[in-house]
Amino acid sequence: MKSLILSAAALTLAVVLPAQASEELAKKHLCTTCHVVKGAKTIGPSYADVAKKYAGQKDAEAKLAEKVKKGGQGVWGQVPMPPNAAVPEADIKALVKWILSIK
Repeated sequence: MKSLILSAAALTLAVVLPAQASEELAKKHLCTTCHVVKGAKTIGPSYADVAKKYAGQKDAEAKLAEKVKKGGQGVWGQVPMPPNAAVPEADIKALVKWILSIK
């Protein structure tokens, strides 16, 4: 019985925490300096706008992970996004997955 309760609790956390954990990752890696989750563009686009732009694209996760890692310019205006090579690959993948899930 104890095992069943622990399993249910772990499953619940796995469903509820990814969005919060990914927002915390964005703050940890200073992504929120230039991006907001929803709302008007600040320095860079909102994550909701990114999710909307890349919705339905099969290669969106890989494409965005590469942009986060290497940086880029011109897709959202002339302000460049600096490379984030120091951010661990697992964190980049989690952030991109979270960003693409925003509605």
